[in-house]
Amino acid sequence: MSVRVLIVDDLEPFRRAARAVVEATADFEVAGEVADGEASVEAAESLRPDIVLMDVNLPGISGLEATRRIHATAPWIMVLLMSTREAHEFAGKAAECGAAAYLPKSLLTPEQLMELWAAAS
Repeated sequence: MSVRVLIVDDLEPFRRAARAVVEATADFEVAGEVADGEASVEAAESLRPDIVLMDVNLPGISGLEATRRIHATAPWIMVLLMSTREAHEFAGKAAECGAAAYLPKSLLTPEQLMELWAAAS
């Protein structure tokens, strides 16, 4: 069974890049894509992904708040917070809102995705 991934980012070029990474990762598939925080909460509820790749800075509610809401209703969903900033800027905030980890966008690779999933499983 494939690991289902929801991609949440307001920038379409990054959603395309993240989709390419997910599709290049063995046994992973894209469950859906959304562009804002509110939509991510709704999509997590309806699509029931295994992983959410969540941008920190989103229109509407932030990725941090969206992660809190997802974690409150579906704590089994692994949320990876992502941004262009370095890890030390968000590592503490990731844990506070229920995210499994913080990953700089530049480090998103099939290997990193598999490693984080394995660590969380």
